[in-house]
Amino acid sequence: MTTTVDAAEIAKFEAMAAEWWDPEGKFKPLHMLNPCRLDYITRQIAGEFDRDLSAGRPFEGLRLLDIGCGGGLLSEPMARLGATVVGVDAAERNIPVARTHAAQSGLEIDYRHTTAEALVGQEPPFDVVLNMEVVEHVADPLAYLTACQALLRPGGLMICSTINRNPKSYMMAIVGAERVMRWLPKGTHDWSKFITPDELFALLEKAGMAPVDRMGFVFNPILWSWSLSDRDLSVNYVTASVKPG
Repeated sequence: MTTTVDAAEIAKFEAMAAEWWDPEGKFKPLHMLNPCRLDYITRQIAGEFDRDLSAGRPFEGLRLLDIGCGGGLLSEPMARLGATVVGVDAAERNIPVARTHAAQSGLEIDYRHTTAEALVGQEPPFDVVLNMEVVEHVADPLAYLTACQALLRPGGLMICSTINRNPKSYMMAIVGAERVMRWLPKGTHDWSKFITPDELFALLEKAGMAPVDRMGFVFNPILWSWSLSDRDLSVNYVTASVKPG
């Protein structure tokens, strides 16, 4: 299977690798968004696999793949919840950062510098694939999502988040986040590669997945916090889909 890696996109994240765990650094937006992302992810996994989130390690026995894991902002909490986690990233410099932080945190996470396509046929199937803020950075979204689908077992769950494509998302994600607030370096995002919710659902279906849910991540500039919304998917949003069994 040919790679969907976009070398220019990878270079952007290579340049920021050392700042993954700095809550005031270039990944500040992800640190702010992470509690909201985790709320959605954990509830979707618990619902799909009938797990009790009040238990000590509710995801024990589940194999989870975090694609585009970066420094491990999602891999670590998934490991703490009991999942067996493999974190992969196409940006090589992210992996030692993730490994070092996991070791300091006393967590066993299998971090690898590789791609979704390279893992196909090389790994036992996963129960869960986390595919967060990656699809807008790849060269071929359909081929990439098809590779992600191939890594799931029948009945497996994929959580995929990205950014909508409309005038509001341009103002918020590019003008606001990159140029005004300077949360991210200029050029981090390419608005033309953003994907609407309907387009993503169609891509997921073509890739062999069955979409089951979608919600928006909404930023409140007054409370300076993120929340989930089933009505506002205008900028950041997340989807859940299941591989038919």
